[in-house]
Amino acid sequence: MKGTLRVVRLRLAEPLRISRSVTAERDAVWLSVEHRGLRGHGEAVTSVYYGLDTDTLSRLLAGAAVGLGRFADPESALYALREGEPPAPDTPPAVTAAVESALLDLVGKRAGRPVHQLLGTERRPVAATARTIGIVPAARARTQARCLAESGFTVLKIKAGTADPEDDLARVRAVRDAAPTAALLLDPNGAWTPQQADGLLPRFAELGVTAVEQPTVPGDPEALARLAARSPLPVIADEDAVSPADVERLAGRVQGVNVKLAKCGGVHAALRIEELIAGSGTRLMLGCLTAGTLGIAPAVHLADRARWVDLDGHLLLAHDPWTGIGGTDGTVRAGTGAGLGVRPVPPRGADRGAPPATQPAVPAVQKERHHREDVE
Repeated sequence: MKGTLRVVRLRLAEPLRISRSVTAERDAVWLSVEHRGLRGHGEAVTSVYYGLDTDTLSRLLAGAAVGLGRFADPESALYALREGEPPAPDTPPAVTAAVESALLDLVGKRAGRPVHQLLGTERRPVAATARTIGIVPAARARTQARCLAESGFTVLKIKAGTADPEDDLARVRAVRDAAPTAALLLDPNGAWTPQQADGLLPRFAELGVTAVEQPTVPGDPEALARLAARSPLPVIADEDAVSPADVERLAGRVQGVNVKLAKCGGVHAALRIEELIAGSGTRLMLGCLTAGTLGIAPAVHLADRARWVDLDGHLLLAHDPWTGIGGTDGTVRAGTGAGLGVRPVPPRGADRGAPPATQPAVPAVQKERHHREDVE
């Protein structure tokens, strides 16, 4: 097998502000794995929060691609990955997820089957996805919510965690007024203390919020679990639920865990987490980082397994370099073709969002470093 890399700049349609940062762009590193004339693709995106810049991702993915050469075929490489053999010691989960994505795509194409069938689901997963509204003035949130509801979105996720909680409440109130039938999720990204959450969550519940992600500062899962026991809203762990060990500690003690493939290590790691929480009362949420369709697609093949689906990262982009999972009408759908079922969008002239030249996936690959804030 031969691997190649591409680095692509992903620009957001408008800057997205959350409680800890603002972002307008990030880089995606694509890994393409070729075997006997077929190619599979995976994507990893830069993340300040996870300590992954463009150079680091390029170096690690290049090394992983070289390591795939020791396998006779993509099927054996995918089996080794599924059995817990990482591309290299201390490989970040986002890199493992991208390698797995490329292998799943390639194995599916070789078998003539979509990824969800490789994972045991015959019917094509289709799910309503949340659409994120960042920390913006209430009037802007009202306009966004109205437009999204008119487009077909039935679930809206509202970012919170400003210095003045009344600002957050005004934003949620505006969204509720503009989209009275939409289910509302709230995401402070760990901005509150347990005491602040105790005071605020009942007020958000009165406004019709149906669940809250990671309301408290990450790093104290016991405090999060105690809050979940008394909260008027279902509490979904995110930043406090990274590894399977984290999830096992919280299973049955929070109402949900937000599984991002870049956070846990890919599709098979997500399936292991699903097994860990089965029967505990804790439900699965599928989330994502801001990424292109290529990066979101593997999770869409799991969408039928989740109680909450928040796979809108590609919808936040000014230009998505891939297509195949939909979402603009509020519903994501697993691609219909073999493998991931996605395909590249033809480049638009000199747009830097278009794919640059392919680079050989060798350890010496070096890319320009770009600093940006992170998005969750």
